[in-house]
Amino acid sequence: MKLRSDIWKDIKHRKNCEVLILGGGVNGTGLMRDLALQGVNCILVDKDDFTAGASSKSSRMIHGGLRYLENAEFKLVRESVTERNRLLRDAPHYVKPLKTSIPISSWFAGLIKSPMVFLGLPVSVGGRGALIVKMGLMFYDIITGKHRVTPKHFFTSKTKSLLEIPGLRRNITCTATYWDAWISQAERLCVDMIQEACAENPDCTAINYVTVTKQDSGTVTLIDQISGEDTTLQPKIVVNATGAWIDFTNKALGLTSHFMGGTKGSHLVIDNLALYQALGDRMVYYEHQDGRVCITFRFLDRVVMGSTDIKIDNPDRAECDDDEVTYMISTLKGVFPDLAISKEDIVFKFCGVRPLAASGFEYTSRASRAHHIEITEPDPDRNFRIYSMIGGKLTTFRAFAEQTADKILDQLSRSRVVSTQDRHYLGAGNYPVDEAGQTQWIERVARASHADKAYVTHLFHRYGTEAETLAAHQDESWRTPLQTLPDYSVGEVTHIARTECILHLCDLVRRRSVITFLGQATPDVLEELSGIMAPLLGWDEPRRKHEIELALTEAKNGK
Repeated sequence: MKLRSDIWKDIKHRKNCEVLILGGGVNGTGLMRDLALQGVNCILVDKDDFTAGASSKSSRMIHGGLRYLENAEFKLVRESVTERNRLLRDAPHYVKPLKTSIPISSWFAGLIKSPMVFLGLPVSVGGRGALIVKMGLMFYDIITGKHRVTPKHFFTSKTKSLLEIPGLRRNITCTATYWDAWISQAERLCVDMIQEACAENPDCTAINYVTVTKQDSGTVTLIDQISGEDTTLQPKIVVNATGAWIDFTNKALGLTSHFMGGTKGSHLVIDNLALYQALGDRMVYYEHQDGRVCITFRFLDRVVMGSTDIKIDNPDRAECDDDEVTYMISTLKGVFPDLAISKEDIVFKFCGVRPLAASGFEYTSRASRAHHIEITEPDPDRNFRIYSMIGGKLTTFRAFAEQTADKILDQLSRSRVVSTQDRHYLGAGNYPVDEAGQTQWIERVARASHADKAYVTHLFHRYGTEAETLAAHQDESWRTPLQTLPDYSVGEVTHIARTECILHLCDLVRRRSVITFLGQATPDVLEELSGIMAPLLGWDEPRRKHEIELALTEAKNGK
């Protein structure tokens, strides 16, 4: 990407565009990538930083939606499994298979309640026995069929399960094991899609920290939050991809809508060696006594667990409160009673709002996780259509973007020229999927670039095969490791600050990396990082100190 100041100048000189996309999360960036590849000129803006909403605050799961079967959402499960498999193939540097085990307390629980849920009756979910789980996993396997990329499910006896998962509660009948996936760098995936879109189609651009209001019937006003400058733009189509904020964004465009019924999901990142070792290479997917399904799995050298599911009207007020922390720790102790787990093990907590469609269900778990597009036709006060992208998640964003793009192409009387179904993401080209191949790749690049092997390894895990270009930089300062965080180099931080629309220290440590996520955003780390960024971004000393305080606050509150 260009410097942010240059991007804003370019936008100010443009008076119109075919598509204006509002929202820089996975739905918005996925749509931008798709439209750019079709030759459509589009501008993407976000009122905050890219991925500042649910895309950086999710469970990090890429899953087929086993639980959705209870709500009879077969189409969604089929789509989710298909898209999960595509991400495993097309983004293998970010998305990895995840062995998942379910502790089961009985053989026949749920034989009455689950059919009632399936039929849409107003009852809560919960109480899933081995037979119900078996039926769900069989359907999971059937959907995958000949396109299978993960092993089939299997059941394990109580005795063997307790040996394989140390500390697991003993009052189980068996465990069921199947495979889904997880994503390590969700934020980087979104930034990659912006970069790919801009590289493939120079008429496309994206900018953060810009708000939008309706000017008149044919134009909207974009306001740069940094300079205070504004400019008007005449779009043919506006896409509202702001997730849980969709109704708020539509209001700014002069439209009253009641599309959304989001729920907040809080998660914890835990540093607990005993739990880390007990989990091994698997996620434990377990049911709490209130029927709520929770997860816990390794994330790099930490453990992620969650989540809550609480209705919320204003996503700006979402935060992980003390009651939720207590609840999540209690659910974890319920499944691992023999392990010492406490609040002191928490290195980060975060809360996102699921962009769910409004529903009349009393139980939040019954709300559909499906996605759809609401098209608002022009009226006397507004002569452009608004496409509101309702729902969506990390797993299905590509399919949702494709479905939305096809409707937009039809409206613009354009034809699809490129499919994204089998297109690799940046960093996935020629990616070695097995461990031996990865070792050989790293050794080759280290030799060719005369770089330290450990340095290349860190770049490889963050950028996939794009690491080869970064490792080729010969400037010694580029390769100088940070004193407080040796996994990163001065050059890498400088590169991100200059080329990825960074305005705040939080943008770097929370939404271009997993530094905050892993509990590494300490005062010393932030002091060093801000020292590198200050001259690049023109911060004076008071501004630099302010950025440190903002980053520390976000690390503490998880917003």
